[in-house]
Amino acid sequence: MPQRDEAPPPQDPERIIDEQRREIDRLRDDLRRSEAERQRLRRENEKLKDALDAARRAVSRQAAPFSRGTRVAEPRRPGRKAGAGDGPRAHRRVPPAIDERYEAALPAHCPQCAGAVRPVRVTTQYQEELPVQRPVVRAFHVHIGECRACGRRVQGRHPLQTSDALGAAAVQLGPQAVALAVLLNKRFGLPYGKIATLLRDRYGLRVTRGGLVHAVHRAAQQAQPTYATLCATVRGSPVVTADETSWRVDADLQWLWAFVTPETTVYAIQPGRGLAQAAHVIGVDYAGVLQRDGWQSYRQFQHAAHQTCLAHLLRRCRVLLRDYPQQPLVTAVKATLHAALATRDRHAAGTVSAHGLAVARGHYLEQLGRLLQRPPSRRLAVRRFQRHLIVEFDAIFSFLFDPTLDATNWRAEHALRPAVVTRKMCGGGNRTRRGADSQQVLASVLRTADQRGLDATAVLVALLTVPTLTVPRCLRAVAAIH
Repeated sequence: MPQRDEAPPPQDPERIIDEQRREIDRLRDDLRRSEAERQRLRRENEKLKDALDAARRAVSRQAAPFSRGTRVAEPRRPGRKAGAGDGPRAHRRVPPAIDERYEAALPAHCPQCAGAVRPVRVTTQYQEELPVQRPVVRAFHVHIGECRACGRRVQGRHPLQTSDALGAAAVQLGPQAVALAVLLNKRFGLPYGKIATLLRDRYGLRVTRGGLVHAVHRAAQQAQPTYATLCATVRGSPVVTADETSWRVDADLQWLWAFVTPETTVYAIQPGRGLAQAAHVIGVDYAGVLQRDGWQSYRQFQHAAHQTCLAHLLRRCRVLLRDYPQQPLVTAVKATLHAALATRDRHAAGTVSAHGLAVARGHYLEQLGRLLQRPPSRRLAVRRFQRHLIVEFDAIFSFLFDPTLDATNWRAEHALRPAVVTRKMCGGGNRTRRGADSQQVLASVLRTADQRGLDATAVLVALLTVPTLTVPRCLRAVAAIH
């Protein structure tokens, strides 16, 4: 009889369970080691990214304390170089008016040998000096009366007064002193403590930091109607350039917005950087042209025409080509943008006609459209840049449709530079919400005065001396041109 195959002996279930447990433990150990290695690689990747960003920033920083960190082996000799390469040699011109004259007489004897001195000629040296200034103390004898008809109290007011306060608040700072404090703090970023020291040492005017703070807040209160007028001017402008930067209010992160036209600038410190904050000044239904960067909140102004900043796009091209040199899409986009800017410049110079500009515009639109239809790159950063260009496509070449538009948002970036300096010198922003309100109001007034060629001190004095809250004549007349 044929022999049957014997069945394999049965396995012990407990042994199988033990083996599976050991295998599970081994896999868990492998998973823990893989997770630890993944976390290590992630931290190393972040460190390398931070080092790369620091190296890129160091290239653009030249002045201490942001020096490049390496000493040049053979530095150039300091001072002016020989030859005409550095331009003509300059010297101070003779002042047109002379206030004081002095004689520098010859000594009777030579200081070296004690011999007699013979006069030869007389020449003139000029000195431009600051006068030694001390506070002018004014006493206003305020006449107080009573209305015969209604019985209400009435008091007089001199044009040099900044307030009607009497009693405990009768001693105040004059308009020139307050204007100087506002300029030093809001334009030059000088802290209140240093301003108080400067006023004491240079002018003999003693005032506390708290007194300066109250004076600046009052100046901002007087400028509220002017600020509202500037906001209305920007809101009604056909073209507005916008940008924002981080700002601290009572140590909380907020955002300083700048809305700029050729003759007006409005700052607004807002708790965020979304559509609601961007629309706080110009309104969500703004229907002009918005020149801005690629931040998504700006694209939500659906009634406005848009011009995105080509400088930001070209900067991203340079960074991508530095990281990934072999990227034909980025290279072609960079060349197209440069060509469009060159065509704009030739049109402004009169070498390209309006018809030629229209032809070139269509060529650039078609060329960029074909580039963006290419298959996505394997590089994540390049894919993001391609998607960004697709979203921004309609706003890239608006300056070729209207040559009066700027191709960048440089106006707003220039307006933010003084605020960035103030932020670095004054602890990142303002300590209180009231300080932030005063900051946005007074900074807007000062920047607008500079744009319109006005004397900022005269503007502030006019704001401080008006008896009622109103727009001073010097700004009201200029605002009428809009």
